[in-house]
Amino acid sequence: MAYEIEDIRTSQEIFYYLLEHHEMSEEAQERLFRGYAENERIQNLVKSQGEAAECDIERYGDVVYLIPREDNTFLGFSKAQLKQLLCKSGGTDKDYYLSQFVILTLLVEFYDGQGATSKTRDYMRVGELQNCVSGRLREGAERAEEDGEEGASGGGGHSGGERLGLAFSNMIEAYEALRSDERGSRARTTKEGFLYNILNFLQKQGLIEYVEEDEMIKTTKKLDQFMDWNLLNQNHFQRVRRILEGGSV
Repeated sequence: MAYEIEDIRTSQEIFYYLLEHHEMSEEAQERLFRGYAENERIQNLVKSQGEAAECDIERYGDVVYLIPREDNTFLGFSKAQLKQLLCKSGGTDKDYYLSQFVILTLLVEFYDGQGATSKTRDYMRVGELQNCVSGRLREGAERAEEDGEEGASGGGGHSGGERLGLAFSNMIEAYEALRSDERGSRARTTKEGFLYNILNFLQKQGLIEYVEEDEMIKTTKKLDQFMDWNLLNQNHFQRVRRILEGGSV
């Protein structure tokens, strides 16, 4: 396929915009958006540049997103960076996996629908999220312990925690090491501060709206589209749900 110089120039302009903003909406950049949406040559060129930068370029509705791949620590985050951003000073792997568990729990609570959209609620309170995290950790640990006992009585095999792919006992240990502070402490060494820090991180990524005065969490259009068009369409979500509920992967 031959490319005209104008197509190449437009594709470069689009890709540079995506590098800077990570998304491009029709409303914000109508000319560039239409160039991408209506010209297959331009779209192929942009996607090719994304491949070279270890990113996926996806259009969900009226927005084009640049999505760094899992191992892309230049445009995305490494595990070490996330641990530093989300966990207390000197945080361990237990703290890191607990932070990821909190995020997965948030997703499950908001997106569990089977209709035209997976979203089932408009908001939730921070206190409810904290209760959900505590409850799911306990349930997961209990099921993992039961599976472990069954595996031991059956002889050989992996423990329940290993089969689930989540070390619930380790995450509970990290969670219980956090103090409780009813005054709403922002310190990462408290349960309240730990959640607060994660919610602020998600808000900075444009995934949620966190209304501190009302202790209210809302999801953004960006997260809604990503869940409906990406995660759920690839059947990843049911696996996440089974893990959180203590079922097998």
